[in-house]
Amino acid sequence: MAYGQEKINPYHAGGEKREQVRAMFDGIAPAYDFLNHVLSLGTDRGWRRTGVDSLREYSPRSILDLACGTGDFTYLLARSLNPDEIIGCDLSDGMLQVARAKQSRQRLTASQLEHISFVKGDAQELQFADNRFDAVTIAYGVRNFQDLDAGLGEMYRVLGRGGHLLVLELATPPRFPMRQLFWLYSHIVMPAIGWIFSRDRKAYSYLPKTMAAFPQAEKMQEILERTGFVNVRFHRFTFGLCTMFLAEKPKQVI
Repeated sequence: MAYGQEKINPYHAGGEKREQVRAMFDGIAPAYDFLNHVLSLGTDRGWRRTGVDSLREYSPRSILDLACGTGDFTYLLARSLNPDEIIGCDLSDGMLQVARAKQSRQRLTASQLEHISFVKGDAQELQFADNRFDAVTIAYGVRNFQDLDAGLGEMYRVLGRGGHLLVLELATPPRFPMRQLFWLYSHIVMPAIGWIFSRDRKAYSYLPKTMAAFPQAEKMQEILERTGFVNVRFHRFTFGLCTMFLAEKPKQVI
């Protein structure tokens, strides 16, 4: 099944979306962290912390963090959950280069750092074995999938039976007046700031377009259930600007 955000490319209509997304993130990688915090007014940090806290009761020992970007969420998972293994996976060499470079600045023990690794990979074609991880996480990455069903199917495949999937994704506020205010902010302020600091106006015009086209809370819940996940629930943050999805892979898979 095709979804709206799959048809939105960062730069031009032709060509593969995944290659344009990779090029986009390679280009904005140096300014990515700064712009994330500025454009979200710092609220992205709280969203990430709440996401990590939602996994705490399950104590996952092996975690795959997809679309890990510059590694902020990967390092937070390591610091907060202390897993035996955590792999950050991303399509962009530029983002992974930033992630590896910031390792020495993390408030992590030597043991925790030893358990972290970063690899290049496509979330829609993962090179990991079936039932490999206790938890799979992805923060602000599923909007960029060229094929959402393929990406979710891969997450389901590599997740161990009884394991948990955590998805954090940006969304469009559903109600007045935040919906109207956000439209103005995302279509005028966001591209301007993005251009000033990253020199890529199209990247920060692409963002609100995919936010609007991405399947919203209840629809995404249905998609996750259709993929095979159970106990799917969601929670909206900050007037609906971000949605957290938590789901499980059944312990008995038919």
